[in-house]
Amino acid sequence: MELICPAGTPAAFRDAIDAGADAVYCGFRNETNARNFPGLNFSVEELRESIAFANQRGVGTLVAINTFMRAGDEATWTAAVDDAVAAGAHALILADLGLLAYASERHPSQRLHLSVQAAACNAEYVDFLVAAFGVKRVVLPRVLTISEIAAISRTVACETEVFVFGGLCVMEEGRCSLSSYATGRSPNMHGVCSPASHVRYREDGDEMVSELGEFTINRFPQDEPTGYPTLCKGRFVAGSKEGYLFEDPASLDVLAHLDDLRDAGVAALKIEGRQRGRAYVAQVVSEIRKALSGSRTGSTALVGMTEGHRTTEGSYDKRWR
Repeated sequence: MELICPAGTPAAFRDAIDAGADAVYCGFRNETNARNFPGLNFSVEELRESIAFANQRGVGTLVAINTFMRAGDEATWTAAVDDAVAAGAHALILADLGLLAYASERHPSQRLHLSVQAAACNAEYVDFLVAAFGVKRVVLPRVLTISEIAAISRTVACETEVFVFGGLCVMEEGRCSLSSYATGRSPNMHGVCSPASHVRYREDGDEMVSELGEFTINRFPQDEPTGYPTLCKGRFVAGSKEGYLFEDPASLDVLAHLDDLRDAGVAALKIEGRQRGRAYVAQVVSEIRKALSGSRTGSTALVGMTEGHRTTEGSYDKRWR
């Protein structure tokens, strides 16, 4: 199985390759990708230079153009496709059906992958996209069990890729409106969940308070690390209960199931984290490369890289059914 690794900057891109990536995924410095944060992502020239570096090392480059086009501003997204193809991208990761149509018609020889943002959860939909646009690989949403992943992987006429480590989303990918409700900026069209421009921290007695837009998201006592304010991972009061009502701050870790995913027919394993720093990329990629080679046991080495220093297998092991 290929190891697909995140890079939010050219430096992280090189670190991912040095740590053992088979392919690196990244995006442009605009709203065409779902990690559109200040200080992150690539200019056209930086992408071109990074692809050249990756090619020298025998590593693929996947360019995420995985938000949805806005009516009247389609040129922003089609230009990103053209620029990525011209830069030599190994594959484009797309979610928008109109953009898939554009890419397949304008660049028929370009390899296309279906983004997790497209939320393709069944074989019929995947095969429709394969037939319509020549999609070569689908990134499956993190709402599926391993048995469901296996059923899809063994049926569809393309490769499958799944996330094995990193941040989780309470929503089915590409379907969240929480951030846009609070900030007016959509993660699915503007490429940013909880934009930094709407984030504030303030001290209140012995607590650090995090806010998003007009909403108080969390209160952290002095002995608790302060997290980034997203509505889905906020701590709220409902009735007499206080807690993480949408989703606990925990990271996905299914490294214990690598053999199961291989047996399921999965072609590639993906690490989430384009918004994370170089240290995260280097350590996580290195540890998962060791796991794939059989020289690593357990996940303790990565606990410090997780949200809240907690991990979960999420829906991969959906025992509540």
